Amino acid sequence: MRCGWNGPLPAPGIRTIREMRPVLADPTCAASDPLYYMYRDLARSEADRRWLCNHSLRYDITVIPPRDLCGEHVKTKGHYHPDNPAGTGYPELYEVLEGTAQFLLQSRRLDDVILVLASTGACVIIPPGYGHITINPSPDTTLVLANLVSTAFESEYGEYETLHGAAYYVMSDGRIIKNLHYPDVPPARKCTAVKGQGTAGRACAGSIYSLIGDREALAFLNEPEKYPDLFKGLLKD
Repeated sequence: MRCGWNGPLPAPGIRTIREMRPVLADPTCAASDPLYYMYRDLARSEADRRWLCNHSLRYDITVIPPRDLCGEHVKTKGHYHPDNPAGTGYPELYEVLEGTAQFLLQSRRLDDVILVLASTGACVIIPPGYGHITINPSPDTTLVLANLVSTAFESEYGEYETLHGAAYYVMSDGRIIKNLHYPDVPPARKCTAVKGQGTAGRACAGSIYSLIGDREALAFLNEPEKYPDLFKGLLKD
């Protein structure tokens, strides 16, 4: 794996076409495996690993090679996060290490859909209460993502599976097509993540791995109710 990772690297989890068919625009798509790779619970040192464990956090890398899935850009499966004990949904912090990403976010109430464009070096915070998928829109460049997330919950894939994906499909020809399994949803708002800017403050000031050891910078991942201003840049007014 490229992207400058110089720590131990376990065998990845692999997402297969069989697992992805229920959420594709074309569920009969016969693409070959693998679709993307998930390297979970990474750390460059034992000290970093202990700190992450003690603060209920996990650092991951996901590698998404360019693919056309029967007319649709390759993407992750999609999931929601549950609420924390205070009743606020767990957020997640992403960094684009290589390539260009599209993050398709949707609120659980389906009253807001956001398509976030992010290039190398940009970071994106998934706000509480939003499900999300990540798309590699490039025809020839691998997308490599890092994320920091709480270990206090399990991701919830059921709604995406039941409704056959996100509210919209992002197609290889640039079209954004409504998923007809959903009720009426608003058009997707578009925004661009800019490296080192936005309301995320220190969380997006540089490499997210460099935040390991900084409890104040990452406390919002387990206690988002205490940091509402972090999420204002993406949420509707």
